[in-house]
Amino acid sequence: MELREFFGDIWGKLSKEEQTLFLESARLVSYERGTVLKNSTDQCEALYAVTRGILRVYMISEEGREVTLYQLKEGDFCLFSASCILSRIPFPLLVEAQTDVTLYRIPAQVYQSVLQTNIAVSNFTSGIMSNRLADILWLVDQILFKRMDSRLAAFLCSQSELYHTDTLTLTHEQIAAHLGTAREVVSRMLKYLQSEQMIVLSRKEIRLTDKESLSLLAGDA
Repeated sequence: MELREFFGDIWGKLSKEEQTLFLESARLVSYERGTVLKNSTDQCEALYAVTRGILRVYMISEEGREVTLYQLKEGDFCLFSASCILSRIPFPLLVEAQTDVTLYRIPAQVYQSVLQTNIAVSNFTSGIMSNRLADILWLVDQILFKRMDSRLAAFLCSQSELYHTDTLTLTHEQIAAHLGTAREVVSRMLKYLQSEQMIVLSRKEIRLTDKESLSLLAGDA
């Protein structure tokens, strides 16, 4: 994807100078799977526009437990990587390459300079932020009010759709990090799903054999 494609219709609402500023300042870079692009102590440096691969945005508790807030794929903007441009208060979030990724890095100060003067970019940014906050509120609802078996079924279904495969290469520990729970809980729930013939477990792989039943178990999770 070219950088202008990320902005959609609002690209035409940028001045020639603003378009040139974005095009000349953005850098196309690649990262290997597992690379932490941003940790919770990083300064506000850049926004990410994903052209290939998947990013994971997550938090870590004081006890070291992780929980995935949302995932970003091709065509998505990662605004929270430079959240200080919005509130001037950095969010303690981490961004990790869940696969090999290629993305544009847009300097935070460049984006902020256009954001402050162009109402179209301001509205565009507000829309993205609203969607991300909705994702986080949905996650809070899941953690507080949904059963773990439903959350796990929903997670497996979503990953199958995201990666376009019914065979997921995930460890129990990785799933626990996504869901913000203990590995032992995930192992117990996976064994239950296997006993119900919804999945088949093997070393570092989970094959979804009955996605219809998994979807029913997931419900509105």
